[in-house]
Amino acid sequence: MSNPIVSFDEQAVKDELRELARKTIEETINAMLDEEADQLIGAGPYERTNERAAYRAGRRQRLFTTTSGQLTLKMPKHKGMRFVTAVIERRKRCETSVDETVIEMYLAGVSTRRIEDVGEILRGAGVSAGTVPNLDEKAFKSVDEWRCRPLTCEYPYVYVDSIYLKRSWGGSCGNVAVMVAIGANEDGHRGAIGCAEGFTESAECWRGFPSWPKPCGLRGVRMLTGGKAAGMAGSIAGVFPKAKCQRCTVHFYRNVLAKVPKSKRPRVTAMLKAVHAMESREAPAAEAEAVAADLESVRLKETAEVVRGGRAETLAYCAMPREHRRRIRANNAIERLNGEIRRRTRAVGTFPDGKSALMLVAARLKYVSDSEWGLRRYLGALLLKEQSC
Repeated sequence: MSNPIVSFDEQAVKDELRELARKTIEETINAMLDEEADQLIGAGPYERTNERAAYRAGRRQRLFTTTSGQLTLKMPKHKGMRFVTAVIERRKRCETSVDETVIEMYLAGVSTRRIEDVGEILRGAGVSAGTVPNLDEKAFKSVDEWRCRPLTCEYPYVYVDSIYLKRSWGGSCGNVAVMVAIGANEDGHRGAIGCAEGFTESAECWRGFPSWPKPCGLRGVRMLTGGKAAGMAGSIAGVFPKAKCQRCTVHFYRNVLAKVPKSKRPRVTAMLKAVHAMESREAPAAEAEAVAADLESVRLKETAEVVRGGRAETLAYCAMPREHRRRIRANNAIERLNGEIRRRTRAVGTFPDGKSALMLVAARLKYVSDSEWGLRRYLGALLLKEQSC
């Protein structure tokens, strides 16, 4: 009599192992959340101690998508203390930005079958071919709603810049400028204000850009920092007449050094940095004039003209609190964000239209704003309040 052949269902084994991994991850994260709650409160469940800082008020369920499937997290609630966990990022619902990924894949021409596979990884369930356009439309809608959302707080400092992306223009490939604005709000935290499409960095486009977020509630603007694009200063002043316009000092240095021989650039750089390192309000202007005169004495008249021409617009920050000046005199706050946008848009290459480029930039802004980047205090808000009194 022959021995019976042993067989097994390979797919069933894989599903069982995946479910086991999902449950293990879910139980581990929930255990970590409970342990974190104990440490924050300073006492265990039903424990009586004088060191107790708050009380437990039950739990709330929160879904979280991982590569192993969808987890049901039991987030502790506290009475007398806000529970802030370091285990899961605030407002994060999956391992990556699903809206952003769906938009990027769709615009890059990825096949619907591939999107189904990626959707299974992100959501824990397959995405049918018929739902892909619906997902893309839903993502576009949610991103556009965020872009046109009402702004609920004041932004004393606003940083503006533009990023060029490639798009299709009637069969040919050209550039489109997406103008981006972020700000430091009244509490000192950074936040993305929004973005808008412009064909070029012309005065007309810049005039329309600040007019767009203003109906959404952009108010309390005291200073706008940006590069010296064509018509930027005049157009912004027309919308926010009381706001000062600060030219980015880094862009200013580049314009000056472009007219300086390579052998003299270190010396000229040190002279420019000395101007913007002064703490008083009057001394930098006098020092800038002295630098221009020094440049003329060594036969750098064109460089001296650039220094004199940009003296006033690069020293506007001197009217603000001294502790804020290092962070508001340059566009560093938005340049880092622009680099993150370029990293995401580079994979697409050429966009089919301007709306696609705008939506992907807005999706990245939305994702970064909801991350830890938007939770860090960037400036001391107390100084602004004292100055306004």
